[in-house]
Amino acid sequence: MSSTELPSVPPTSVLPKATAVRVAEGERLRSVGLPGVTLTVRSRPPAREGLPPALYVHGLGGSSQNWSALMALLDGVVASEALDLPGFGDSPPPDDGDYSVTAHARAVIRYLDSTGRGPVHLFGNSLGGAVSTRVAAVRPDLVRTLTLVSPALPELRVQRTAVPTGLVGLPGVAALFSRFTREWTAEQRVRGVMALCYGDPGQVSPEAFRHAVEELERRLQLPYFWDALTRSTRGLLSAYTLGGQHGLWRQAERVLAPTLLVYGARDQLVGFRMAQRSARAFRDSRLLTLPDAGHVAMMEYPETVALAFRELLGETTTETSGG
Repeated sequence: MSSTELPSVPPTSVLPKATAVRVAEGERLRSVGLPGVTLTVRSRPPAREGLPPALYVHGLGGSSQNWSALMALLDGVVASEALDLPGFGDSPPPDDGDYSVTAHARAVIRYLDSTGRGPVHLFGNSLGGAVSTRVAAVRPDLVRTLTLVSPALPELRVQRTAVPTGLVGLPGVAALFSRFTREWTAEQRVRGVMALCYGDPGQVSPEAFRHAVEELERRLQLPYFWDALTRSTRGLLSAYTLGGQHGLWRQAERVLAPTLLVYGARDQLVGFRMAQRSARAFRDSRLLTLPDAGHVAMMEYPETVALAFRELLGETTTETSGG
């Protein structure tokens, strides 16, 4: 093994079983086996028959739980499902250890192809925004509309507050950070993450904070936790260097689906200045900017994001029926 390689991870079959994942009221979890990956899918029973399907893709270090608040608000509007990307949430690592943006996008596409749910209203946050952009570009038949919350698209001048997150992708840094923070409690780690991701961490309720701590404690028991985080960070950074038709901005320009872009002015991970560039890149875009939001607007201001999506849905339904 070279010095730049990450330690191998035991096969899924021999991994210890962690504590149960939290399931909010009205939600269900199921496991879906696909070629090369097994995905855990969080869903809400449709309020009625015939609702259009929606699929939600979380960001780096997140899980399908990041969408629970928004999914509940869209009951009666769409039939919601949120997946845990391979190696995150309750999904085991991919068989081939590939955590690139392309591999994550392939997992989403395989899921949609296998279930026949497409075309869906596709939502993505951060890394999930980059993944969803790629899915919409290469498989337009699978996407009705695209909603991106602080999508992780390449920036020429990265914010200083985002640099430590990117450093996790460098060889050896994750292991060093893991050793350095060994004495940190889950509460300390969650406070740090919330300070980075929320425009105002003080808005987080005690209950939501407790749930986040419980989830992190569960995840830290998994032997592949740091491996998945490190390789996905590295995969995202690698995607930033791709040029030509595989470049994420070029793929954004190819997206045909009506697109809702959501940016927070207090985002410390994705530059707020990228909002206007995104609005120009996506050909059929609507831009929602939230002055007090950080990186996870769907968790901070779910009612506002839900309203914006309802408006998008109303516009596209009218256009379809009128056309």
